[in-house]
Amino acid sequence: MTARRTVKLTANFERNLEEVQAFLLQAKSPQAYDALLDELTQAVIPNLERFPGMGRSFLDRPARSVEVGNGITRLTKQLNAITPGSELREYVMAHYLLLYAHIKGTVYLLSIRHQRQLSFDLASHWPA
Repeated sequence: MTARRTVKLTANFERNLEEVQAFLLQAKSPQAYDALLDELTQAVIPNLERFPGMGRSFLDRPARSVEVGNGITRLTKQLNAITPGSELREYVMAHYLLLYAHIKGTVYLLSIRHQRQLSFDLASHWPA
């Protein structure tokens, strides 16, 4: 039997949920927010309680620039200063990307974004 971890929402994650809700309201899809909350409570959080390492490692991404390499080094040092072996991971959902940290048996939900929130709005840069 796998020991259950505690899953905690950070203040940033809660702000992100509010931003997702506003985004979905603007897209005239308020039912999608209810579906997200259902998915978080019925699938994502229970999965992370049992299998906190299921998401892909955020820090194992290839560094394609000096700045990214330096950022990864800095984040790794900061996580190890908290507790050696701490992890920063991504949970890819059907329509969302969730960032979380696994530290000392606790999973901290750090950030969530709808996949359409991750794109650039280039159309707004050109005159109509």
